[in-house]
Amino acid sequence: MRIYRNTRRQAGFTLIELMIVVAILGILAAIAIPAYQNYVIRSQVMEGFSLAEGPKLALEEYYYSTGEFPTTEAQAGLQSSNAYAGKYVSRVDALSRTGDILVHFDNTDGQQANAAIAGRQLGFSAVITNGTIQWVCTDRNINGIDLQYLPQTCR
Repeated sequence: MRIYRNTRRQAGFTLIELMIVVAILGILAAIAIPAYQNYVIRSQVMEGFSLAEGPKLALEEYYYSTGEFPTTEAQAGLQSSNAYAGKYVSRVDALSRTGDILVHFDNTDGQQANAAIAGRQLGFSAVITNGTIQWVCTDRNINGIDLQYLPQTCR
């Protein structure tokens, strides 16, 4: 008497194996998505640093030639604050306070700043040490940008 066994090989994956793969992908996505969002916000903040360079230079030149900071944009040779705008920055106020620069982030009027920084400001203050101006990040505004989105030099 012969006993026939089913010798057919299994083709594909079992349901358990597929569920394990889906769970691993879910865990990786749960870690990667927030990290990527933080990266995007930090890159948007860096646009503010770039747009503030022009006004910083103008204020420095005025200070080095006169010994004091300008009180108007015209004195510094700057355009209006709205002229310094970008994809995420709505304007850069160079003279909100003498020697200070405020970068305003927005998500209206064409700007597309992330909700975490929209409506917030990044401040820079001129600090004079031994006749040299250095710009430091300030958190004088009530609605300043969270420290986790700023570069290491501002924390």
